[in-house]
Order: sequence, then structure tokens, then C-alpha cells
Amino acid sequence: MDATIYHNPRCSTSRKTLDHLRAAGVEPTVVKYLDEGWTRDQLVQLFADAGLTASQAARKREPLYKELNLAEASEDKILDAMVANPVLVERPFVVTAKGARLARPIENVDEVL
Repeated sequence: MDATIYHNPRCSTSRKTLDHLRAAGVEPTVVKYLDEGWTRDQLVQLFADAGLTASQAARKREPLYKELNLAEASEDKILDAMVANPVLVERPFVVTAKGARLARPIENVDEVL
């Protein structure tokens, strides 16, 4: 099975999700999104495939989220902030031919395996 994980190796949930995928017999493509960044189109498609809005996929505990006052922002402004600051995207996301899921909780990815 082809799978991609948008991964932050410093995040314990991201590391556990990668382990979960491997335990299920899946060796995913690992994208270190903090290094590679996002395009707006990528995020729009990812969130649509996962059934989430940008505000639902935002990392609200990130200090930058508060600094940019994103709690009151439009979806467009949140997307723009995520493109400029990839750390604002919650992690990890897993994408397969069956769709995309935010692995919070980790078991969410089982829906697309």
C-alpha cells in the first residue's frame, strides 16, 4: 500500500504514528513538512480529503497561533499563515488512496489503511 506521512520527527505522536503504520505492514513515504513546507493547494486538498477545515487542522497550542491571533481569523487567513509557517499545521497527517486522516488519535489512520 502506498502511504505518505507528513511527519515531524520531534513529535512523539508523529513518531508513534510512523511506528503504527510500520506495524501494520506499511512503509510510508515520509515527508518532513517543516523542512519542505506546504503550498496552499496542498493544504486545501489535504484538509478536504481529511474532512477538516483549516481552523480544525491548526495547531492551536503553538505559540505562533496566539501571536497571529488566528482564533479570530478567517479560513483564508489561517491557510495563508500555515503556508508561511508550516509549524501551524497539526501533525501528523497520513494520506493513502483511501483518503487522508489526522492521526489524533493515532487510530484515526486505520480508517485509510
